[in-house]
Amino acid sequence: MTETPVDGAIPRYELAEWREAYGVIAGITGRGEGDRPFDLGLGGISPAGEVLDRWGALRRAVPGIRGIVVSRQVHGTRILWHDTAGGLVIHEGSDGHATESPGLLLAVTAADCVPVYLVDPVRRAIALLHAGWRGTGDGILAKGVAELVRRGSFVGNLLVHCGVGICGSCYEVGSEVFAGCGLPAPDGGRGGLDLRSVLADQARGQGVERVSTSPFCSKHDPGFFSHRGGNAGRMVGYLGLI
Repeated sequence: MTETPVDGAIPRYELAEWREAYGVIAGITGRGEGDRPFDLGLGGISPAGEVLDRWGALRRAVPGIRGIVVSRQVHGTRILWHDTAGGLVIHEGSDGHATESPGLLLAVTAADCVPVYLVDPVRRAIALLHAGWRGTGDGILAKGVAELVRRGSFVGNLLVHCGVGICGSCYEVGSEVFAGCGLPAPDGGRGGLDLRSVLADQARGQGVERVSTSPFCSKHDPGFFSHRGGNAGRMVGYLGLI
């Protein structure tokens, strides 16, 4: 499963297979080209007015979307359920969102952390998570699955995609990060950690059978923002029901 570029003025990539098979919009924005990148960071390096204009442009670029929900993230495991929203709604202190309302776009910001997309195509319920190493270690994926199950989904119906994020070869971390994710540290105490592999294993451990992973690395593949790559700015992973 791979994200493919979408034509238009907004640099973005989507899972075309999910749109065609399940009526789901799942994607991520890109950096774009030139000296004015498409930065969507909340409280980041770009002027606030420009950032809000870009959020508005994203909402208008995705057909059928009436509202976007996002939060100032804290690398935690709190997940918000949304029944409706219009325009752009910014929450505080959450790293996940879920809904069953068509036309509502869930969003998380990222620059190396992993956007995790959860879809129940039978009941038509979705969740989108922001997973850095702390959220991964603290079980945000399991909480996302539990939130959908609590709302009536069956685990066997779920799809999980671990999206564009930093790859294991580019993400060298210390022993405390491995320990935080429940893994043994490599010899010497430092090594490459593949967060998406950890998340995929967690999804399968929850009973999810259909799990996929993006082939793109936010650091070494062009077109994305990377905190570790010195490419400042934020992308937005997004997920919505058509």
